[in-house]
Amino acid sequence: MNENRPVATSTVLTEYRTRLWMGLVMAVVASGVLVLDHLLAVQFQLPLYPCLLLSMLSLGVLTVLELHSLVRVYHRPPLWLCLLASCGMLLANWPAHLHWTGGEPPQPWRDLMVCLTGLVLLGFLFEMAWYRKPDGATVRLALLTWTAIYLGLLPAFFVQLRWWPDGPDDLRGVTALSLAIFVPKGGDIGAYFAGRWLGRHRMTPLLSPKKTWEGLLGGLLLSVVVAVLLNRLLQPVLPSDWEAAAFGLIVGGAGVLGDLGESLLKRDCQHKDASQVVPGFGGVLDVVDSVLFAAPVAYLWLFLHR
Repeated sequence: MNENRPVATSTVLTEYRTRLWMGLVMAVVASGVLVLDHLLAVQFQLPLYPCLLLSMLSLGVLTVLELHSLVRVYHRPPLWLCLLASCGMLLANWPAHLHWTGGEPPQPWRDLMVCLTGLVLLGFLFEMAWYRKPDGATVRLALLTWTAIYLGLLPAFFVQLRWWPDGPDDLRGVTALSLAIFVPKGGDIGAYFAGRWLGRHRMTPLLSPKKTWEGLLGGLLLSVVVAVLLNRLLQPVLPSDWEAAAFGLIVGGAGVLGDLGESLLKRDCQHKDASQVVPGFGGVLDVVDSVLFAAPVAYLWLFLHR
């Protein structure tokens, strides 16, 4: 028993170091995207945000590839349709703000609903054209629609936080996106370390055996701290520290549900991780899962303060 402890300790320390350096790299990249897009917006007074656009499309492609590989071949829709569903929904966030589709004020949600409707109809047309015998067409249509919502509509709430009424140089959009990213991810970090060192009572033994109630508490506490600090250090979007703390608690909790939601998908598909492309974390879907659920909650909360 004692002989195994150094090996186990070394493995844990290696995992900690990997998570720390990889988490730092992702935090720097996310911050760089926000800063660079802001500088470009101020320079050209155009709310295009090309770095955000390219980042979202890249994440959309990678998460679709991972999700598509999780689902059994018999059930999954064609990969090109799933990619079109995610990327089409992500692209639909931009035209209204660039005044390509009319409407004042801009109506991006109208464009998103039109895009979602078109994708569902396209899925039906594809299945009707290729139908030969009963082979799961209904399941594929359901999965295509769900993919468009999970990896297209939910991220749209995140993207829409970038646009604020006072123009492209309004720093509140940067604050809003920072909160939507770092509050749930801060919760992930807090839960991981609190669970590792203090975890005793399992929270969801079937969905995610390593999660503990102690980890949940640690994650929510760090989410609160991150929300208060970001709202203070950047241009505030929340009127007080108390509301920032409440925001951190609720949005951090939504992030936990997003993590558990993705765990449900992996367990049901009998996979431990979505992939192994992100050292220390698993797949891209394992990284963004908490933000996918946190973004709609953050949007609805912050929208009230616009």
